[in-house]
Amino acid sequence: MTDNRSLAEWISALDPGRRQELLKDITEEECDALYYDWSFWARKNQLPPEGAWFCWLILAGRGFGKTRTAVEWIRDMVEGDSPLKAPKGAPERMALVADTLLDGKLTMIEGESGLLAVTHKDFMPVFNSSNKKLVWPNGIQAFLYSAEAPDQLRGPQHHVAWADELAKWRYVEETWSNLLLGLRLGREPKVLATTTPRNIPLLRRLVEDTTTRIVRGSTHDNMSNLPQSFFDQVVAQYEGTRIGRQEIYGEILTDVPGALWNRDLLESIRVREIPDLIRIVVAVDPPVTSGKKADTCGIIVAGLDDSDRAYILEDCSVQGLSPHGWAKAALAAYHMFEADRLVAEVNNGGELVESLLRQIDPDVSYRAVRASRGKILRAEPVAALYEQGRVLHKGFFSELEDQMCCLTGEGLEGGKSPDRVDAMVWAVTELLLKAQSRPQIRNI
Repeated sequence: MTDNRSLAEWISALDPGRRQELLKDITEEECDALYYDWSFWARKNQLPPEGAWFCWLILAGRGFGKTRTAVEWIRDMVEGDSPLKAPKGAPERMALVADTLLDGKLTMIEGESGLLAVTHKDFMPVFNSSNKKLVWPNGIQAFLYSAEAPDQLRGPQHHVAWADELAKWRYVEETWSNLLLGLRLGREPKVLATTTPRNIPLLRRLVEDTTTRIVRGSTHDNMSNLPQSFFDQVVAQYEGTRIGRQEIYGEILTDVPGALWNRDLLESIRVREIPDLIRIVVAVDPPVTSGKKADTCGIIVAGLDDSDRAYILEDCSVQGLSPHGWAKAALAAYHMFEADRLVAEVNNGGELVESLLRQIDPDVSYRAVRASRGKILRAEPVAALYEQGRVLHKGFFSELEDQMCCLTGEGLEGGKSPDRVDAMVWAVTELLLKAQSRPQIRNI
């Protein structure tokens, strides 16, 4: 075969007679073995690179098969001829690093293409959720880490690592640095990074690194394993758009000309530690409609220090919920961060927004805000505050920052609502662009 198809896809494309002739002598035992034989199912761009390399970087669109590729790479290293004896040179300690522990558990370990789903019962590892550790029958171990807690990677050593959805990591630079500093076991430590790309400095550096082997791919590469309805209803919606180039075709996009924010600016205002805060607010941009296809309800948590600097603390935005559902999510953020005010735009919901919130929490400190100017005009003074270094981000907020870096005078591409940006603008406006009384200093 000279194309990118898997052997399974190639056989499937044969005419029925030729296919029957090819498979007529295969036994039931051989069929069972083929089910777990990745070389039979893998496309060429899902197999490890040849030659010497330190980082295998898969930059690919949604549905490419990144998770399955990484899981099979780990299986190949772990499994020998016997489940009770580790293969010669096998990595004894592996790191699995996800955006959050929940993402790691649901995707890398327990997901449809996760380690537990695709491993033969004779080699099945045991996952201990209390210490976040996988142990195979031959004693090889894998430890699950979250990019929300980079310090967990200080100290532990590993032979190999799988870094999943790298471009989404909250503290990407520190987590990646700590991970690499611990990759010092064995003769050839390696890391596989799988991600739908975003234009962040780390990915740009990895692409330029001579020890990195890059695989690029799109959603279309995996068409034979994805339902046609996914292409008809989801992929078709984004074909020919900027977001489609990123989410479907796996491109690292450059900055949008005329956008109010750019990636370099956002990198310059990113912090991990924040001082004591004197105010914390939750800002809400309610969607006009509800249901699975409704706009996202923007929910942003922000705080203010005593030097008149604002900090974006969390993006709690939700999509596809009923009005009661997003109201509960907003109030959950309000109580989690012990906010002193919940601010909500009421242009489309009027008194209904306050009614929804007070049905759940009658005592919420609430203020309605009504937009008298367009979204861009409201956002421009907030963008100026970013340029002055008066608004900082506690970590990385991938979806919020994507919207920020795509918002121009024409709005977002395709007429999409900048819901997360709207909520962020209301939060910063509440903290920095309106005179406020200041409660006592507080910790979070």
